Amino acid sequence: MQNGELISGFESYLKNNRSAALNTLASYVRDVVKFTEYYTAHHDGPVEQATKDEIEKYVQWLKNQGRMPATVSRSVASLRCFYRYLTAEGLASDNPARDVTTEKTVKKLPEILTGKEVELFLEQPECTDMKGYRDRAMLETLYATGMRVSELINLDVEDVNLAVGFVRCRSKGKERAIPLYPAAVKAISDYLTTIRPQMIASPDEPALFVNMSGERMSRQGFWKVIKYYQAKAGIKKDITPHTLRHSFAAHLLENGADIHALQEMLGHADITSTQIYTQLVKKQLKDVYNKAHPRA
Repeated sequence: MQNGELISGFESYLKNNRSAALNTLASYVRDVVKFTEYYTAHHDGPVEQATKDEIEKYVQWLKNQGRMPATVSRSVASLRCFYRYLTAEGLASDNPARDVTTEKTVKKLPEILTGKEVELFLEQPECTDMKGYRDRAMLETLYATGMRVSELINLDVEDVNLAVGFVRCRSKGKERAIPLYPAAVKAISDYLTTIRPQMIASPDEPALFVNMSGERMSRQGFWKVIKYYQAKAGIKKDITPHTLRHSFAAHLLENGADIHALQEMLGHADITSTQIYTQLVKKQLKDVYNKAHPRA
């Protein structure tokens, strides 16, 4: 089978069987394309018959090219997934990437905002015009729920239940319900009842948050909103939509939230993804101790 067909089948597998996020799908496909190009240039046989030794040589080639450890590790993960697909389809007899190891990368702890910085940031949208009301509702929703930005902009009006203070979030084929605190409920209610009807381009528009053209807010549009209010607040930290997600998680843990409940709210499939916030909170406590204790 031609490499192009293999990659096309792998891409379909990621979409339909793994429900891979768009960024993950693009990265895995890109990694596999790079490997097949390398393999074809250095070997006569089909890529389906690659051996562990050949993949290890490819890993060394990536390192010699100056690729960062994180990039090399992801490439190996991509190849493991690729050959898992090939063996499942009967196109390869074994997964040669299964036991290939790479040097461990030190995972940098995410930067978060302090409670005071969050308050300052959320105060920036002024409810004096349509944009201010909408932006206040978006930022309050993001910090109240810890959603990913893609999840936030994909919310529809029907996903919000203000009477019980919950929002329904869908991601990767799964659905979860996340509580809203009173300030977020009020911000969304003010926006929904008085502002959104004036903003939408069509009465049939399902999107909860729309841009100034009355259509669903885009990732790029929301990124600009975040950067505008960061500058307005004068906060020096680099704030991204994920900064509020990280801050949401760390602040809940600081205040005694159960880590499994947090995992559910964040939509993490693996608890290890949530445990990084435990490390973050411990690091912060240690920093406070070292700065404040007279004998530290």
